Amino acid sequence: MISSNFTKKNFLKALYLKIADRRAYKKYKFQLQEEKWRRKADFFSAHNSNKSLRDLKGLETIGVVHSGNSGDIIYSLPSLLKINELTGRKFNFLLKLNQPHNIGEHYSHPLGQVMLNEKMIAMLTPLLESQEYIEKCEVYYDQVIDIDLDGFRKAGILLDRGDIGRWCGYTIGINPDLYIPWLSVEPDIAFNGSIVISRSERYRNSCIDYSFIAKYEKVFFVGVKAEYDDLKKLLPTIKWIELQDFLKLAQIIAGCKLFIGNQSFPFSIAEGLKVPRVLETYAFSPNVVPQGPNGYDFYFQNHFEDLVSSLYE
Repeated sequence: MISSNFTKKNFLKALYLKIADRRAYKKYKFQLQEEKWRRKADFFSAHNSNKSLRDLKGLETIGVVHSGNSGDIIYSLPSLLKINELTGRKFNFLLKLNQPHNIGEHYSHPLGQVMLNEKMIAMLTPLLESQEYIEKCEVYYDQVIDIDLDGFRKAGILLDRGDIGRWCGYTIGINPDLYIPWLSVEPDIAFNGSIVISRSERYRNSCIDYSFIAKYEKVFFVGVKAEYDDLKKLLPTIKWIELQDFLKLAQIIAGCKLFIGNQSFPFSIAEGLKVPRVLETYAFSPNVVPQGPNGYDFYFQNHFEDLVSSLYE
């Protein structure tokens, strides 16, 4: 642990500094923020119980636990794939039920106030267990844990920026290969030549209009019904695919010609598969970064339309 010479001011001293010297106050506020981060990071480092690669090599199967959200789970997989490459060991993927989420009150969430419920775990399990490096997936109760994949929430990592795919690697001490596929499924050829879209209520770029996509044929939507109904106002012929599990979702995305999404769960699958994909970037939390072949992102409407046109031809 590194010692710090920073001293937090009481309310009156901070208020006086704000009035008397704005420049010094801004510097103080930055130092205060940095100190909070340092203390959190120091605490995590002192209490990090994740096993080392040397210890992991001695295990028959590596137990990992995650509380969600679903997209965060998918973005943890490149770190597991890297560990599998380095140790030759497979994973028992344990999922915690009903852990509270921390999204803003002005957003709705498909699962209400929790990150994972029983239905979501049942939908995730076929996809996770279909991956060669995962032995099994089950609900966590008191099984042995060798790696806590929730560590990124405790480590002081700034979660509104950077790249979600690196978060678990930071807390484990490995560097995942984000430019190669970390998901593998059999493509659903029924969706050859199609555009598949997912656009959640959260993470929408308010400058972006999807109505130009009406000129394309074979356009499908994956996501919750309310999100589909909203997009259908702009794209009257778009068709909604109701999914029984997320292995089927991955097969549909693997089979399509182009996937378009914002920073929500389905894009994590497209990113893991490395299919041709276009990301609607959210300016206030740009923490999803397409890596490797076929991946593109945009902020502005004209670039969005140009990308779709060039990738669909």
